[in-house]
Parts: sequence; C-alpha cells; structure tokens
Amino acid sequence: MPRRKLEPGLEPNRRSDLLRAAARLFVEKGFDATTTRDIAEAVGMRSGSPFYHFRSKQELLKAAMIEGLDAGYARLLAAIDGLADPEQRLRVLVRTHLGTLLEGECPAPMLLGETRALDAAAHAEIAAAFDRYQVPWQETLDELAQAGRIASATPPVRLLLFGMLNWSKHWYRADGKLSLDELADSALALLLGAPPGNRGER
Repeated sequence: MPRRKLEPGLEPNRRSDLLRAAARLFVEKGFDATTTRDIAEAVGMRSGSPFYHFRSKQELLKAAMIEGLDAGYARLLAAIDGLADPEQRLRVLVRTHLGTLLEGECPAPMLLGETRALDAAAHAEIAAAFDRYQVPWQETLDELAQAGRIASATPPVRLLLFGMLNWSKHWYRADGKLSLDELADSALALLLGAPPGNRGER
C-alpha cells in the first residue's frame, strides 16, 4: 500500500500529539467509545488526518501502549540510576510510576485492559514492552526479599503492586490534600511496613 502524502501543514511531530490524545481518550472513554474523529478533534486535526500516521484505530492503540511503556521504562531507568539501596530504589520506582499515571504523561499501564481489541501479533509486542517495564521492579523486589524486608518477591506481589498503583488513577485528585510523594510513601508503607513519613535519603 503506497504511503499517503501528508496533508498540507501537517507536521510529522503531530504523531506524538496523536498518541498522547489517543491514550488519554482511550483511558477516559474506552477504546470502543472513542472515535478517530474524537482523537483528531483533540489535537485540532481534520477527522481523516490520523490515518496519515496510523492505518487504523487499533494501530493507534498499539503504538500508544508500546511507546508509552517504553517511554516510562526509560524514565524509570534514568530515575533509579546509581541507586544501590533497594528500598530507596523502590520508592523512586513507585513515585516515577505515579508521575507517569497522574502528572500528564501517557498513561500506558491503564490501557492494558484494552488489548482485547488487538490481534495476537500486537498482543505479543505489547507483552514484550510490558515485560521490559517490569524488569527493574522485579529485580528490586528480589533484593528486598533476599534482605528480609518483604516476605515474598513472587510475581503476584509485583502484579498486586501495579494493580494498587494503577487504581489510584480512578480516585486521586491533583487538587486534593494528598501529594504524590505522600501517596508513594503510603504505598511503600503497605509493602514494607515503614511509617509513611519516613522516606529516608532520596
């Protein structure tokens, strides 16, 4: 299939705008209820313009998930670079993850439930991206278990942690009394048994 020419005035960097808008709308309205017209209007494009960048709404969903997870993974690695202490590292992982979800970045982890709309090949690509994202988490949990700070580092512990953090998207209010730092501390207190105010060295 020949590649279409770009609509006059349509810049290549609008692709990232489309991905952010699509991710937000897919989370807010659900994949099925979101139309390409909704996505185009969110970034000030004409209704057919998204198809200059993506062949279908399904391709938009796949790209939003994979690129969002990979961007989140890069942020995690940068944030924990040089942190040897696993407790400190876990707090940074949690705080960075919450920032991705709640501070305007692409909320890719919240889109995982929409994979039912995609084919098996797309599922495999997304699973690989999610596996990469989980690596520093599992390594950190393993270290905490070896040090006796948590009772278990089996995969359900990691997945329950993700579920708890991701659910905050449904109730957290940026204008409320709870800061993201305090939310991160509370999550760690549940897992480690440490008092919420005891953050230690950052």
